[in-house]
Amino acid sequence: MDEHPNLAALDKLKTRIQALRAKTIDNGCTEDEALSAAAKVAELLDRYDLSLTDVEIREAPCERREYETHRKKRIPLDDCIGAVANFCDCRVWREKNQAGETRYVFFGLRSDIEVAHYLTELIDSAVRFELGRYKMSAAYRRFRHQDRHMANSSFTLGMVASIADKLKALKTERDAVTNGTGRDLVVLKASVVDAELDQLDLKLRRVRRTTRMVSPTAYEAGGAAGASLAINPAIRGPS
Repeated sequence: MDEHPNLAALDKLKTRIQALRAKTIDNGCTEDEALSAAAKVAELLDRYDLSLTDVEIREAPCERREYETHRKKRIPLDDCIGAVANFCDCRVWREKNQAGETRYVFFGLRSDIEVAHYLTELIDSAVRFELGRYKMSAAYRRFRHQDRHMANSSFTLGMVASIADKLKALKTERDAVTNGTGRDLVVLKASVVDAELDQLDLKLRRVRRTTRMVSPTAYEAGGAAGASLAINPAIRGPS
């Protein structure tokens, strides 16, 4: 059997992701366009998964895909990167590159890590855009100059927390749809990914979250912005 199952379908999926990326991230887009793109890529991934046999999934090699943050300090994405990985049935960890900058490493089936990278880029772009818009608001201008750094971090924390909650709920709905086909793809893919991850013999550890001061009003504003990102407003079963 070919080491890389269903190559034609995988290439088609990657091509569609690249086209969506060009539309949403490279050229800028409205929020509705970004949401439509994210919804479409989730649907494409589900269709691709269901096109594979259990044997093809078990024999598919796992790979890694890095997302560079170009930052040395913690960034808001930390609080939803786990939800992104779970949404895409892959694993993720954080490490430093040679420049001492943080990057996220997604590990899993090639199709899953491609989608995880795209969604991370999409969320990162949306958070930056919404923060820029928040800084132009009357509510933001009411903060004293020395408090605006806290307002910025509070807004982004609220936004990514809201997005993470939405991804978790969406994952539950998507799994219900795919399980309705009689196949538990989540368990199957998890067994494949975890088996290959164990072979890497990585020394991963959990990092305790630090307590941070937040502005309740800015956090709530960020939560409202995140809630508006209906990542996949209508989940449909494969036709």
